[in-house]
Amino acid sequence: MDASRNFCFFFLALLLVFLPAAEAQELCSARTTVNVKENNAVGDVVETITVADGVTAFLENSADVPFTLDGNRLVAKGVLDYETSQIHEVTVKCRTETGLEMILIILVLVQNVNDNAPEFPKDTYQIQVKELMPVGTLLEQFPATDLDEDTTLFYRLTSESNYFGLASPENPQLVIQNVLDYDKVPSVEVLLYAQDTPLSGSGGQVSFTATATIQVTVVDVDNRPPWFQPCNKHVVAGAVVCQNTGYTGRVNLNEMQAEPLTLKPGPLHAIDGDVGINEAIVYSFLSGNEDGLFDINPNTGNVTMVKAADVLGTISLTVLAAQTPSSSQFATTSLTVSVQVKSLHIPRFQRPEYQCVVASVGAMATDPTNKDEPLQIIALDDDYASVGGINPHIVYGVIGSEDFSIVNGYLFMTTNLPEGTLSLQVEAVDTSNEENVRAQLSVEVKSEKAPIPPGGFGPGDMAALGATLGVLLFVCAVIIGVLVCRLQRGKADWRKIHEASVFRSSVGQGLGGEKQGVQYTNEAFQHDDDDDDDGGVGSGGPFVTTAKEGPANDSALTSSVRALGTLLDTDNISQTSSDKEKEVKPILTKERRLEEGYKAVWFKEDIDPNAKEEVVIIPDSRADDSEDEDDDAAPAKRSEPSLAELDLDSGLGVRIEDPAEDSEGDDVLDVDL
Repeated sequence: MDASRNFCFFFLALLLVFLPAAEAQELCSARTTVNVKENNAVGDVVETITVADGVTAFLENSADVPFTLDGNRLVAKGVLDYETSQIHEVTVKCRTETGLEMILIILVLVQNVNDNAPEFPKDTYQIQVKELMPVGTLLEQFPATDLDEDTTLFYRLTSESNYFGLASPENPQLVIQNVLDYDKVPSVEVLLYAQDTPLSGSGGQVSFTATATIQVTVVDVDNRPPWFQPCNKHVVAGAVVCQNTGYTGRVNLNEMQAEPLTLKPGPLHAIDGDVGINEAIVYSFLSGNEDGLFDINPNTGNVTMVKAADVLGTISLTVLAAQTPSSSQFATTSLTVSVQVKSLHIPRFQRPEYQCVVASVGAMATDPTNKDEPLQIIALDDDYASVGGINPHIVYGVIGSEDFSIVNGYLFMTTNLPEGTLSLQVEAVDTSNEENVRAQLSVEVKSEKAPIPPGGFGPGDMAALGATLGVLLFVCAVIIGVLVCRLQRGKADWRKIHEASVFRSSVGQGLGGEKQGVQYTNEAFQHDDDDDDDGGVGSGGPFVTTAKEGPANDSALTSSVRALGTLLDTDNISQTSSDKEKEVKPILTKERRLEEGYKAVWFKEDIDPNAKEEVVIIPDSRADDSEDEDDDAAPAKRSEPSLAELDLDSGLGVRIEDPAEDSEGDDVLDVDL
């Protein structure tokens, strides 16, 4: 019962409290949250408040907010800035004429706008990077900031250098792209660029940028040995190598020298190959100073004598230069000291002044005071009196001009010069001790053509030579024409020989008819001069036939041989009585014969091994040339072969065959008997 009563009292109290509020909500209304972009214009309407009739709206905290009421409109009386204040609370009070009030709370949220440029903490950054660091090494980061929250910045390098890059467009971390070499690039300067819109394009958005300079100092590392100076630098597999050719010096025999030796090409000196480190160098002799003739200063490299040299010749020393404290870096060079006899006389020219005339480039200068003979410039040295004063170590040069050269004491002009007289000097230097002497040289340059030297040829001579060559060429052409005509005539003669050969072949066939005997031609022995060959004499060569049993016919054989001799226009086949008595040795057989006095050729074909045929030689009917030339000897009697010696049925044949196509040409002469 008490609980029910208490609930009723509580409900009535709530009605009494919220009833005025319900009535107040009807006085005015507006959005409780309003979004407004920063950088607005003054007077922009932020919100419009709806008020009931007879209700007046006003701002309760107008001094604390950048807004004001214009009637029932809430307008901005200042420019909003997101970076300064992001939320503004506006209290609007609505009141009726009867004094009923209502309060509206409006939250104005300022929206961010990209209105600030990025900023780097520093305008210039300085960093150090060791040389020879590998490509891809990440270095420091250089980020920029932007007051516009939630803004992504994009970076790029605007330097021409390609030694560095960035980890990514959004990560301003420096990355090595190419190996740095202190000697090539001791320092690099790059410009870092930051932008608050994508690098590919802002898409119409407002874009702000910032830049910073990054100065990179390349630090030299100890990776090179000492370099003797002077030296020639070479790049080998990306590394720099400094080549020194060594040093030379001279001392006199049995003479002590107190001061340091004068060396060439300069004083003995080395530097640290890593010039950025430039460590100290210590010098010492590595070899060659076993006799203790010399000493070297460990700090300066000066070489001095400890005792005099008593032997003529050359002393070769090896000098070591090492860095301190890193003695693992060192280098060596050579020092050559020549021990020579002291010079007592300076070279001297034969004349105090030389005069010459030169006409063209390459021409030898002449001496006008000596009947225009070639000018010879010679300096004598009394130290070489035993050889006429000729010092082989003296070299000559022209002082004051590079247009002349002296070769073996003779002056030549090497460049075209205008006419005129030049006043120069000629110098003779003894390369063994550097002693030198000079004399005046007056050169008169003439542009006229040089005279024809004795034994030379002038224009007239050259014209005569050309005419002679023309005549010779004409004669050669005539001779060639004659040879061509003779060649054509020779071809006609060969054609006639061929026709005669055909005729003789037909005659041979008519004499004896077709024979079964085997016939061969032995042209290889037509000019055989072997004394052992008694089968034939003369230049015609032996005729080869095959002997065969059968009836003899002397008269027919004689007629055939005579006809053959007539057709061949040669001597008739004959054989002297002395030749008949000699033993005839065959040179072509059907089998190999090894007996002395035989020249055998074995034919595998065309010989019937069952036939009893013998190959004999019919000697040449002509007498030997030597016999013809013998005035005291009587001419040989020509005889004809008898039936006892030759048989028609034996298959006797005489053949002169054509050679191969590549021979120089014999026509076929073939007669069958």
